[in-house]
Amino acid sequence: MEGAIRSHGLLSLPSNPQMFRVRTRLHAAAALKPQNPIRLRTQQALFSRDKLSPFSPLKTPLNGQRLLFSHSDKPQTEKRLHLCHAGAAGAAVPSEKPKFLGVEIQTLKKIVPLGLMFFCILFNYTILRDTKDVLVVTAKGSSAEIIPFLKTWVNLPMAVGFMLLYSKLSDTLSKESLFYTVIFPFIAFFAAFGFLMYPMRDAIHPTALADRLLATLGPRFLGPIAILRIWSFCLFYVMAELWGSVVISVLFWGFANQITTVDEAKEFYPLFGLGANVALIFSGRTVKYFSNLRQNLGPGVDGWAVSLKGMMSIVVALGFVIAGIYWGVNKFVLNDPSLPKVEKKKKKEKPKLGMGESLKVLISSRYIRDLATLVVAYGISINLVEVTWKSKLKAQFPSPNEYSSFMGDFSTATGIATFTMMLLGRVILRRFGWGVAAMITPTVLLLTGVGFFSLILFGQPITPLLASVGMTPLLAAVYVGALQNIFSKSAKYSLFDPCKEMAYIPLDEDMKVKGKAAIDVVCNPLGKSGGALIQQFMILTFGSLAKSTPYLGGILLVIVLAWISAVRSLDSQFSPLAKQELEKERLLKEKAEEESVIDVNVTPVESKNGSLPPEVSTNGSSLKPDVPPPESESMPETSSYSTQ
Repeated sequence: MEGAIRSHGLLSLPSNPQMFRVRTRLHAAAALKPQNPIRLRTQQALFSRDKLSPFSPLKTPLNGQRLLFSHSDKPQTEKRLHLCHAGAAGAAVPSEKPKFLGVEIQTLKKIVPLGLMFFCILFNYTILRDTKDVLVVTAKGSSAEIIPFLKTWVNLPMAVGFMLLYSKLSDTLSKESLFYTVIFPFIAFFAAFGFLMYPMRDAIHPTALADRLLATLGPRFLGPIAILRIWSFCLFYVMAELWGSVVISVLFWGFANQITTVDEAKEFYPLFGLGANVALIFSGRTVKYFSNLRQNLGPGVDGWAVSLKGMMSIVVALGFVIAGIYWGVNKFVLNDPSLPKVEKKKKKEKPKLGMGESLKVLISSRYIRDLATLVVAYGISINLVEVTWKSKLKAQFPSPNEYSSFMGDFSTATGIATFTMMLLGRVILRRFGWGVAAMITPTVLLLTGVGFFSLILFGQPITPLLASVGMTPLLAAVYVGALQNIFSKSAKYSLFDPCKEMAYIPLDEDMKVKGKAAIDVVCNPLGKSGGALIQQFMILTFGSLAKSTPYLGGILLVIVLAWISAVRSLDSQFSPLAKQELEKERLLKEKAEEESVIDVNVTPVESKNGSLPPEVSTNGSSLKPDVPPPESESMPETSSYSTQ
């Protein structure tokens, strides 16, 4: 009989049960003395899901009260309850979600497509970034001097205009429609450029007009006139820049933040950063492969046009893959009813400080001034060196295919260095502290910058020495400049950015919010455009970038030394504040643990289902049996609190 009862569930109900309403008067019967132990233990089962030993079905109502199941207030036929040991135990244990490699399958359904999407976007961006420099720097009638003018007077206005248009579209279109509306024009443009605009470049570029303007205004206006001369290449340059700022920052990260939880983001977002550098490595090899196709082509064939078509074909194909992944995630993953919904929290509005208020915050706080110096100094320094390096790169590799092949190797090396530095960054911060980690980036820029400008300005005396190893001062300057860019960018991503964000942590809430807003308003734009404005002034004053090189080297030295001084000053302020913050967190943690222990000692212990313990009835009277159950039938103690 006992075995037959165990084969049934906790409640042996019909296979297609109807909806019933339970009416009981247990609160009135709770004060009555239990008639026998078997009724008492049955009453305990209704208050707790703890383990019970099996027994025969009950035919007697609890404590003389009728347990009625009815559609109305009229009594119906008394239902028979079957309780069993196995049923009660099984009801208390929730089923574990399926996992793969320790990660829930439902999470992988979101993270794996996002990872593939991010890889494709970064793969495309590396190809576009390398190609845009080749187009505008190596074009006939252009040079690296075009870059500062292009960034200031074309790229910046188009970026602002695009974001205004994006804001308008976001108010009228759904999120899915907005994504497709933004990404498909990029795909269409890159396809049209590779197969239509570049082959027709001689017909659509106003070369004759540009020549007349250059003859009238003089060579110092070569950069601005080149924007008109190769306008389609400049448009490609801007679209490639927008791919990085719009598709990566706005579309991808907006979508990722929309569908992932905070815990998932903490666990997997760092892996996306490592995956980005893997994409950089592979895309660099792809650029190198297509750039070397010229060697296998016959005479008279435009090798760069062939290479460009191949690379744009990959960009277009991966663009459709990105759109397909986005469609698949929305269609099959986000509509999955088993997937937990991500709670949509209202975004906290950042304080909108005007230019005057931002300057007041910067002036009033030495800490914020030092932090602002870091941001501005990096933006100006990297710009000064990078543009000068690209001008020497064109002198060494005048052919588009040779230039592009070198940029492919450069991208691969940057990916490897950044991947390695991201792994070492945490070790450096943990072992040597904030000050050493923050000092690495300006030190790398200073040493490599001095070496780069020294080879340009004072390379003649060491020409015989370089010739003995098969190099020229120009080639040596190109390699040193490449190392400068590689290590500066890898240090920036792995150390500079984390150190900058860590510097905000010890500040009080008001200064933390206002200081960050002030740096966003004043320092970020100043750092990005400051280097370009300095170069424009030098070019228009001295006539060319080459003649401006000594002055640019001196400006770089002053800026990097100011950067190092700001790091030292900030470290002397940050370290005491960080220690105070750690001590405060330790005290708060100890206090929370003490309060938790006190709560556990004084708070009544609940059962697993959140009800009162089985020894207490709803009116507070004791339900503890006069005769304790056998040891084999005793119930395990449970608690909903944790002392950890």
